[in-house]
Amino acid sequence: MRVTEAAEAYATQLSSVRRLSPATVRAYAADLRDLAAVAGDVEVTEVDLELLRDWLWRATERGDARTTIARRTASVRGFFAWALEAGLVETDPTVRLVAPKRGRALPHVATAGTLDDVLAAASARAADGDVIALRDAAVLELLYAAALRVAELCGADLDDLDRGRHTIRVVGKGSKERIVPYGAAAAHALDSYLTRARPALAARGAGSPALFLGARGGRLGTRAAYDIVSRALAPAVGADTIGPHALRHSAATHLLDGGADLRTVQELLGHASLGTTQIYTHVSSEKLTAAYRLAHPRA
Repeated sequence: MRVTEAAEAYATQLSSVRRLSPATVRAYAADLRDLAAVAGDVEVTEVDLELLRDWLWRATERGDARTTIARRTASVRGFFAWALEAGLVETDPTVRLVAPKRGRALPHVATAGTLDDVLAAASARAADGDVIALRDAAVLELLYAAALRVAELCGADLDDLDRGRHTIRVVGKGSKERIVPYGAAAAHALDSYLTRARPALAARGAGSPALFLGARGGRLGTRAAYDIVSRALAPAVGADTIGPHALRHSAATHLLDGGADLRTVQELLGHASLGTTQIYTHVSSEKLTAAYRLAHPRA
């Protein structure tokens, strides 16, 4: 069996049996298509360690990030483990394939003052009742208030919102459900959106249950949410583009700076591992170190 054909079968297995997310399946499938293109779509049995090293080297030469190359390594390791189990190969060529160490970049964090200005500006744009501006203000407020992933925000339905308790039910990674609180500012923005904007947007579509709607009345997409955040936040932080995760990162860091317990922040963010949440303590530590070096006479 050739690499392309085997890769399609593997992608089906990832989706239907292992039930990985569509985005993960697409990423792994794209990696294997790239391998097939470099290898000339040879038989799976003809792929050896040298070919795989050359494939990763090419990715390094064209400037792919270390995280991308690490994912590619994971892609082929999973693929050949499956191929070995399926009897497509007799040996696994990835056994001695070494992945580059993944650097742990600190997330981009906006200051609380910067976000106050950004959110105030969004509220001002919504003051005249423009339905898109009202929606965008609510999107920004909720992303920051509840530290949501963009997919969680876009996947939320109207019924997931408990306006009385100021909570929202979201489905995170691994289809894990959690209830997340949000504050008074987000509640005000949501109330304005739900009463003054969502009915008008819903009238343009076919009755989507989504909490946030696009200009045509359908569910707001993640790409559109990314654009909402980037337009509002990028100029304020001096970046060309910046996505919704910056609001999530900022919320987590500001919670820890304000004295929130690390376990509480972990639960709020929906992290499976406390180690993932601890990256935000590094951000806070860097801020503390910078302030110390500026202020202490013997720093």
